[in-house]
Amino acid sequence: MNAHPKISFASLAKTAILGCVLAILMLDNTNAAPCFDNPQSAYEYLLSQENAKTQAREQYTVNINRAGEGELVSLNGIGSSKAQAIILYREMFGNFKTVDELAKVKGIGAKTVEKNRGRLSVQD
Repeated sequence: MNAHPKISFASLAKTAILGCVLAILMLDNTNAAPCFDNPQSAYEYLLSQENAKTQAREQYTVNINRAGEGELVSLNGIGSSKAQAIILYREMFGNFKTVDELAKVKGIGAKTVEKNRGRLSVQD
């Protein structure tokens, strides 16, 4: 008896086709950063990407009655400890009825509320 199994042309072809498909899928990475011919172009690209992220973050509305710590820290002047204070206040006293009530949270003043007013909401 022959110790090596017989390999048919059909199974070999299937393996080759599968390998080609996998290679194409791995090469088709749409998230890959473009290549640049000079550092200035790369720098400008990175700046534009950062500006786009900043604009998206600044346009995102945060519902202070539902937001978690991660969303709250995206607000101007709100770090982790203030975000936790907002969540604790909400758990103790219930939902905020107006955006201005956010100033009742220890460490958050009217100036912080004003800086973020366009991004804050209390609606469900």
